[in-house]
Amino acid sequence: MNRINAAFIVSSFRALLLAAGLLAVTLALAPQTAFGASRIKDIADFEGVRENLLVGYGLVVGLNGTGDSLNNAPFTKESLVGMLERLGVNIRDKTGAITTLSPKNVAAVMVTAVLPAFGRQGTRIDVNVAALGDAKSLLGGTLMVTPLIGADGEVYAVAQGSMAQVGFTASGNAASVTKGVPTTGKIANAAIIERELPFEMSHLEHVKVSLRNPDFTTARRLAQAVNSYLGTEVARPADPGTVQIMVPPGYRDNVVGMLTDIEQLKVEPDSIAKIVIDEATGTIVMGENVRISTVAIAQGQLTIKITETAQVSQPSPFASVGTTTTVDRTDIQIDEGADKRFGLVPHSVTLQELVNNLNAIGVGPRDMIPILQAIKAAGALQADIEVM
Repeated sequence: MNRINAAFIVSSFRALLLAAGLLAVTLALAPQTAFGASRIKDIADFEGVRENLLVGYGLVVGLNGTGDSLNNAPFTKESLVGMLERLGVNIRDKTGAITTLSPKNVAAVMVTAVLPAFGRQGTRIDVNVAALGDAKSLLGGTLMVTPLIGADGEVYAVAQGSMAQVGFTASGNAASVTKGVPTTGKIANAAIIERELPFEMSHLEHVKVSLRNPDFTTARRLAQAVNSYLGTEVARPADPGTVQIMVPPGYRDNVVGMLTDIEQLKVEPDSIAKIVIDEATGTIVMGENVRISTVAIAQGQLTIKITETAQVSQPSPFASVGTTTTVDRTDIQIDEGADKRFGLVPHSVTLQELVNNLNAIGVGPRDMIPILQAIKAAGALQADIEVM
């Protein structure tokens, strides 16, 4: 019994070691999800899947005395006359001259919309309306039939509807309140698509994937992820911003299915070291790849503060002579930044270490902008600086 139990224990132990070894090999060979990886659909666009911009000119009627002044907006007058004549209303006298018009409830507007990818005829889209003349508000108005044209001059949609989502202004003799922008608004589902863009994906033999942030490394990683998933070399980077995918036989006439599977794959985007500076607001954004060579930094500035305090000098009570007068008192304070010290930034510090060192010597966001530019000029900053 003892020999049998010992043999069983040894056999079980060997099986356990073998299972542990196989598990370790499996975990080592299994693909690991990279930290910060993003789906392909979040970092790239597919060929043909795009929106198109539409624009149109129209009239908004029914305003409560807040429309255009026809004397200051002749285009509104011409549009109003043309619309009435198309509707069979004659506003000309016997000589052909236009009779006097002075309505306050009409405004000329520009109408914009976005034609979605694969928008089908008869579906509705939202439109944005903005006053073109000197109208005070579009609240309560109605947009008349307005054709919306694309960049090729063709009409792709027709819009009409009531202005509901508009700001307002209320004022009195001593105060006024404004919410939003009264001369702009949005009409939901106001436009009907009348023309479709001819594009079919099902019969494509090649599909191009465009990176939103072109990069050589990211393009290669994307191609590798697609090839690994499909099990064949069908994807290759054409340039830093484009990856071309040949539709494999298993997805013939089913390109939508292939893109549905591919867009869920995760890729870790790579980025260059860059610092973006907005001098207007003092905003600084740094990428994680920013590195600094060894450099010493000191930040200080001369500040002179002058304070004027006027004091009143008057004679003693019941004095027979003397007059009340004002005497100026000037207080001048000079700060030469004597408390500022050099800060040593070691070689190849991280972004967190850079920020900590600059904050340690009392550097604020706005003071940090010229420091970063000076470090770049000294050749110690391994990053691009983009000033907005």
